[in-house]
Amino acid sequence: MLTVIGEGLIDVVRRPSGTESHPGGSPLNVAVGLARLDHPVQFIGRYGDDSNGRLLTDHLHRANVLVALPADGSPTSVAMAELDHHGAASYHFELEWHLPSLRDRLDELLGPTTLVHTGSIAAVLEPGADQVLHAVERARPRATISFDPNCRPTITTDADVVRGRVERLVALADVVKASDEDLAWLYPGVDPLDSARRWLGLGAPEGPAFVVVTRGAEGPWAVCRDGEASAPAPKVRVADTVGAGDSFMAALLSAIVDRELDGAQRRPELRRLDAIELGHILDFAARAAAVTVSRPGANPPSRAELRAGGTP
Repeated sequence: MLTVIGEGLIDVVRRPSGTESHPGGSPLNVAVGLARLDHPVQFIGRYGDDSNGRLLTDHLHRANVLVALPADGSPTSVAMAELDHHGAASYHFELEWHLPSLRDRLDELLGPTTLVHTGSIAAVLEPGADQVLHAVERARPRATISFDPNCRPTITTDADVVRGRVERLVALADVVKASDEDLAWLYPGVDPLDSARRWLGLGAPEGPAFVVVTRGAEGPWAVCRDGEASAPAPKVRVADTVGAGDSFMAALLSAIVDRELDGAQRRPELRRLDAIELGHILDFAARAAAVTVSRPGANPPSRAELRAGGTP
């Protein structure tokens, strides 16, 4: 069982051609992406007992994602995305982020899991951020930890505070993915690749096995103990960029699970991953992201779709 902890919300997307609503939230998208790649996965997040909450849970159930926690009394969170004529998105959020029932159920929910992923708003927005950190610390002795900061400066505006929280989670993680935009905001004036190289040393002698930087059309790059790797970004006609990074993250984790490198007991093997194999993993994840940008919304590919384009 794989576990994703974080926010689910409704994306209200305003395009030049009109407005539409659909389920979203970076962690929720990763959970759906993992399920479409044929992995058993549970989603630990919050949603309200309202029409938007039902839209979220219906979406998760259709994807065969296990919904771990019941609805609560707060409204379901909403993100309003404005898409420009090039398909790039900017966001405004109406958020409720807390997991009051999680602490008492952690052992039950995390017992069977071999990998825990978190990130985005859930990792830095109070009061839920402390609950997420606690869950990661509890899960780490048994599970691989992955983290994607997916920074949202319009919500968490204090870069110094966010940087501290992000670095704490990076030090606990085995797998880290960040965009070049994330790193440029967290460390102004520093080459994002240099920031990623520094992250590889956080938490030493444990810390990340590798750190990935996504760079849009330049393709992903990563650093591990064996060296550095990169992969090209497949050339596709872009519908929009919504959910592309989440599809990349799901495929990245899927490739790790496919190689049987998940679980705390396999941490030494994951750290021995060489740069050549890491390049193959990046290529697989980049192809998943390319499928997503080729069609509207956060719509990650199935394993069959990726197989049709070649094996990882």
